[in-house]
Amino acid sequence: MSDIFREVDEDLRRDRYGKLWKRFAPFIIGVAVLIVVGTGGYRYWQYSQGQKSAQAGDELLTAIDAGNAGNHDQALQELAKLSNSIGGYPMLARMREAGEMAASGEQEKALQAFSAIANDTSIDQQFRDVAAIRAGYLAVDLETRDQVADRVEALTDAASAMRAAAWEIMGLAAWKAGDMNDADKWFSMILEDTATPADVTTRARMMQSLIQAAKGPAVASGDDAAASDKGNSQ
Repeated sequence: MSDIFREVDEDLRRDRYGKLWKRFAPFIIGVAVLIVVGTGGYRYWQYSQGQKSAQAGDELLTAIDAGNAGNHDQALQELAKLSNSIGGYPMLARMREAGEMAASGEQEKALQAFSAIANDTSIDQQFRDVAAIRAGYLAVDLETRDQVADRVEALTDAASAMRAAAWEIMGLAAWKAGDMNDADKWFSMILEDTATPADVTTRARMMQSLIQAAKGPAVASGDDAAASDKGNSQ
């Protein structure tokens, strides 16, 4: 008797499952299709992005090679292709474009290009700081000392990763303005900072030598004048 009840129970269960399948089968199949299509679409998107990234990388390398070979116009043409590229390539292209302008002698255009990047709040702060430093070096020859300071003074803080370059720019601006004491102060800060890059340290030592040479005649002149006054008084 128990076998009969078991068979009836199994028949009822199968009948119940059959009804449930007929009811929900379209939804289950639809979800399965969406998963398959979505996975395939995502895989294709990944492949497409990889292809675009590889192409952008090749174009950037081509531009860099052209610039290094002195073909700045070709480099700029290659970089222009990256303006609507993916990832960080458009930003890298903007930085490189400004550098190519500077290398080709278009200092004013390069200064404007770096300034635009430095003032673009949609860009990562690290890129903006680098652009501000690049603009600062150009500005030493193109702008007043105060204008140069406006560009890089915020980066002279001891906590700034760009402090050594900012100090160098401030020192060069002071040197150009004839303020040897202030220039000496900035270059001394560079030499006292153990984290300063070697190339910046080397240039700072050179500038301090020039500063001392510039100060020398004035000191000697002052000593001669004092000696002359002493002789006259006797």
